Amino acid sequence: MRLAVSLALAAPAAVAAATIAYAAAPIAVGAKVPANFAAVDSTGKPRSFASVTGAKGVVMVFFRSAKWCPYCQAQLKDIRALTPELQKRGYTLAAISYDTPEVLSNFAGKQDVKYTLLSDAGSKMIDAFGLRDPNYAPDSFAYGVPTATVLVIGKNGVVRKKLSTTDYKVRPSNATIIAAVDGN
Repeated sequence: MRLAVSLALAAPAAVAAATIAYAAAPIAVGAKVPANFAAVDSTGKPRSFASVTGAKGVVMVFFRSAKWCPYCQAQLKDIRALTPELQKRGYTLAAISYDTPEVLSNFAGKQDVKYTLLSDAGSKMIDAFGLRDPNYAPDSFAYGVPTATVLVIGKNGVVRKKLSTTDYKVRPSNATIIAAVDGN
């Protein structure tokens, strides 16, 4: 009987440990992007960190889904206006989620998105950056989504600024993102 109780108590702990063991610690300002950075863009082309980075760096937006998250959809449409300002500063704009390239391509076509949308199959990069939202179990359709985060990353791969929240409904304004790029 004691063994059965011990096993019954140990099983949930093992499951909890397994569900939180997938991600690294959340990336911090001053840290380098994962050396194995790899994703696929909305056309299905493999992309490296260098391939999405401008002369001075990249603003990388981690979002939940272009398919089903209305807050993400609004953000992805809003940040279209950032592209010219970022280009003036030597930065590119890229956004990454667990969505498939097809979902991203459809969204980009319908919403006239010209910046790079990245598909992170299996949320490998989301996990490598330590940004997986822990609020979703493996059987949830949202399993693998990141916390809403914007990173300003220098060309050298070092995170200069991090704008992140655990409230998926809250996103930084374009003015806040530009201020982060400008070092404010």
